[in-house]
Formats: sequence, structure tokens, C-alpha cells
Amino acid sequence: MPTSAPLTSATPVVAPAVVTPVRTGGSAALIGTLALLTAIAPLATDLALPAFPATATDLSVSASAVQLTLTAFMIGLALGQLVIGPLSDQWGRRRPLLVGATVCVLASAACAVAPSVGLLVGARFVQGFAGAAGVVLARAVVTDVAAGERAAKVFNGLMIIQGVMPVVAPLLGGALAPQIGWRGIYWVVTGVSALMAAAAVLIVRESLPVEERHRGGLAGLGRDMASIVRDRAYLGNTIAVVFCFGAMFAYISASPFVLQTLLGLSTGTYSIVFAVNSIGIMAASIASTKLVDTVGPRRLTQVGAITMTSASALLVVDTVLLGTPLWPTLVLLFVAVASLGLVAGNATMLALAQVPHAAGSGSALLGASQFAIAALAAPLVGVAGERSAVPMAVVMLTSTLVMLGGLTLARRAAATGPVSEVGLP
Repeated sequence: MPTSAPLTSATPVVAPAVVTPVRTGGSAALIGTLALLTAIAPLATDLALPAFPATATDLSVSASAVQLTLTAFMIGLALGQLVIGPLSDQWGRRRPLLVGATVCVLASAACAVAPSVGLLVGARFVQGFAGAAGVVLARAVVTDVAAGERAAKVFNGLMIIQGVMPVVAPLLGGALAPQIGWRGIYWVVTGVSALMAAAAVLIVRESLPVEERHRGGLAGLGRDMASIVRDRAYLGNTIAVVFCFGAMFAYISASPFVLQTLLGLSTGTYSIVFAVNSIGIMAASIASTKLVDTVGPRRLTQVGAITMTSASALLVVDTVLLGTPLWPTLVLLFVAVASLGLVAGNATMLALAQVPHAAGSGSALLGASQFAIAALAAPLVGVAGERSAVPMAVVMLTSTLVMLGGLTLARRAAATGPVSEVGLP
């Protein structure tokens, strides 16, 4: 990668095309390790969910108090990305990653031995904050070592892992919780976190050379972030990623009530439907890795976005005019959710390709924004109570329309000259 001066308000984030860095693409071991590091968020959340009732009973607290542990983890995960990502542009990727992985192991162990819900909430916050290092820096490292279609394939691979975990983790947690208790669940998370940390120590090497790092302390970090936000191609693709996840979070938040309370599915059947939709994301991500060389990441993103928006629009018709019939609703939800597998990985690559000299900051803003949208989506889908699917459908459609707007912004910006996307169909 070419040497870059510290970013200022007058210094563009995107390097000229004639000096586009040559990246090796990363080894299979490195990519596999990065995929594991991104799994800490779904692992630490979904594995513990089945043990929430036992946690409340053992600590003699209400269910809502235990739910605060999940809220604390999510807040820590969002804030951690905003802090660790930009710092990695100044300090390099490896040191923040190793520190974060180590602290995550210690915080997970603290969760396992927490004597009160207050200490458990605090430990979960630290666990999320430290675990954010793996999530945000995995994207940054991919941007350091891969470009173009190769980077798109890697990001789609990360999406496959994110699709697997929501299926596997709750099932595993449900099987383990009666045998080892809620503290045992956190010991399992501790052990897996330790394995992730060991893999990071052994496999992840520094991907950001010293001469590529930014200087200037907090002021420099602020200039970096301002420069990134002014990049319309980055901003447009980031909006697309964030709001396609906004539609996903609307579905996740509302689906237990829509499918069970409104449509009458049993808990077991609901779990099967949820798993099938997650498998749809995985299948679309796998298809994307196969097609990206011939179709291109931009076209795949557009196909996925149009499909998701169309399914969401039909879902509004389904819920408002048709009374939410079971099978049409299930099919439309599957199509909308599965389409995320075409959008998220490719749009992430297109966004971070715009900011190769500030990949940590770019990754941080993208990741933290996802959780901000998640926090907004959850209450919005519940405004009509448990017996209406209309808010879910409307929030999904609104999110996908904003997603299309982001892609339009990115396409227009690319057409007027952002050179880091040249050659990406």
C-alpha cells in the first residue's frame, strides 16, 4: 500500500487509482480466524438466551433485569467498535485485537462467577466492548489484505458465519443449559473466546504497516471520521448495509409475536421457521461468493436490494389488505430475509473499498450504526401491540427504501469519479 500522509480536512480518504495498493487476499487460515472473531457477538448473545429464566431464578431477579445483560452487551459492542476501530488506524490492527480478545476472555469468566445481576450487567458490557475488537477489526483486516471481488468473497464468507450462529447457538444453548446451568454457559463462552484469542495470537499478523498509520491523536481521529462521512460512495453503501440490517432487526424483533401470537405457530415451529430463514441468508451468501467474479459485487447488491424491497412491499399488502395469511407471510419473510445475504457482504466491501487508508474508522462507523438502527427498530415494530404485523412490514419496507436510496447515492458518486470502485461491476 502506498504511504499516506495524516488525514486532514483537505486530504481525501481515497487514494488515486494509479497507486491502488496490491493486496494478497489473505491466507485461508487468516480468513477463517477472522470469521471466528466475528462470531463472538452472536455466540455471546444467542448461546445465553435459553438460560435467561434460570439466570433470573438463581439471582432472584426479574426477567427484565436479566434482559439488561443483553442490552449492556449490545451497548458495549457498539461503543467498542467506535473506539477500537479508529484507534486501530493509529496503532495498527494486531495490538488492539489481542488486547480486546484477552479482555473478552476475562470478562466472559467474570460473567460466569458474577454473584449479582449488577455485576453480571457490568461484565457483559465489558465483554461486548472488548469483543467488538474482533468484529470491527476483522472487517478492517480484510480491507487491508484484499480488494475487489476477492474482498467481496471474504465478506460474503463472514456473512455465512453470521447466518450459521443464530441457528446453532440457541440450539446448543438450549441443550447445554439444563445440563451445565447458566454459569456453565458463560464458561463455554469463555472457552470459545480463549480459542479465538489463541487463534488471533498465532495467525493474525499486523496488516497495517507503520507508514500507513495515522497520527494526530484525538484530533486526527476526528478528521479521519469527518473525511469518511464526506465520501458519498462510502456513505451510500454504508447506508445500504445499515438499513438492510434495519429490516432484518425489524423481523427479528417482531417475528416471535407475529408468528406465534398472531399466526399461532408453536415455539418449536417458530424455531424451525427462524432457522430456515437464517439458512436462506447462508445460501444467498454462498451463491454470492460463487457469482461475484462473473456478476460483480455492485450488481449482486442491487439484485438483493430490489428483491428485499419488493418482498417487503408485498408484505405490506399482505398484512394491510389480506389479513396476514400464514403461508404467503412465511414465503415473503423468507425472500426478504434471505436477500440480505446478497446485500450485506457486497455492500460492506464496496463501502470499505472507499476508505482503505481509514478502514478501522470506516468499519467502526458501519458496525456501530447497525446497532443504532437495531435499537430504533425494536420499539417501532411493537407500536400496535402483539396482534398486528403491519408495523413490522412497514418498518421493513421503510428500511429497504432507505437502503435503495443509499445505493443510488453510492452509484451516482461512483459515476462521478470515486476511483477505488473502478472495475467493480
